[in-house]
Amino acid sequence: MKEIAPSVERVAFLFNPATAPFSEIYLKPFQAAAAQLKVKAIAAPVDNASELEAIMAANAPGGIMVMPGPFFANRSEQVIALAARHRMPAVYPFRYYAEQGGLMAYGNDQADNYRRAADYADRILKGASPAELPVQAPVKFELTINLKTARAIGLEVPARLLQQADAVLE
Repeated sequence: MKEIAPSVERVAFLFNPATAPFSEIYLKPFQAAAAQLKVKAIAAPVDNASELEAIMAANAPGGIMVMPGPFFANRSEQVIALAARHRMPAVYPFRYYAEQGGLMAYGNDQADNYRRAADYADRILKGASPAELPVQAPVKFELTINLKTARAIGLEVPARLLQQADAVLE
């Protein structure tokens, strides 16, 4: 089995320009991190579902990183299946991708965000003006790794990464 990091020479950053006009916020740090790791970063805009197969095939045998947003959330099963078919390591933005069979997910804890939103609702119901409430960024992030998927695509997840994971799925 190959270890994840040494096996990837390029990573495609999948995003949908129509549903994620904020993609530059993610793309620039992605490109900077890839450069530090000596991995080629490829911006891969996906305009419609029919393009997914061609884009995934063109970027195989590299890895993929999926940007958060409704376009990919609505096509999570398709993206996961294509990554598996092309034996591509993939990082997704939320835990449910790994629970559906994706290799790895790193992103904010959505349940924590909803719990924190309840405080905002309470404050508004008690008379606070929504315009005066501060915008809050997520504070809790989670790393989820699916070992079954790693084995299926012939990858060995480093022990150090497993130790850092919030959840390891068998």
